[in-house]
Amino acid sequence: MITLEKITWDNWEECIRLRVKDEQDDFIASNMYSLAQSYVALLNDELPPMTYAICEDSKVIGFVMMYHDTAEESDYSEESYGICRFMIDRKFQGKGYGKKAFAKVLELIRTFPQGNAVSVYLSYHPKNEVAQKLYASFGFVETGDISDGEVVARLAL
Repeated sequence: MITLEKITWDNWEECIRLRVKDEQDDFIASNMYSLAQSYVALLNDELPPMTYAICEDSKVIGFVMMYHDTAEESDYSEESYGICRFMIDRKFQGKGYGKKAFAKVLELIRTFPQGNAVSVYLSYHPKNEVAQKLYASFGFVETGDISDGEVVARLAL
């Protein structure tokens, strides 16, 4: 069973050791970078980012990092959640874990853990066809915007 577990002293090093396939390296920041970013945000922002280890039973197989924006903070002038990192370790890709884990991520977002929202935003490298297909299968629609060279997609909640 797929679960999202808070990053703890027991699993943070496992999260850092997770890797995507070599051909995917340009598509996502390292988990070490993401956890460092999360730490800085925790110390400086009103709401901390939401970082989770993606687990299959007790085994860490992936990582996700999300955030909440008010309408004033958002680039899109609406209360929203953002998924800025989502990855499944190379050893677990192609086995359906990504789809199950992403469903869990959206399930969590729909509980509005840091406040109300009308949408979810994410972005992905334009050559990352696997990510595009996964996100589209959940109803994400490309907005036509490009952010830091990545395609932006939106899901209405």
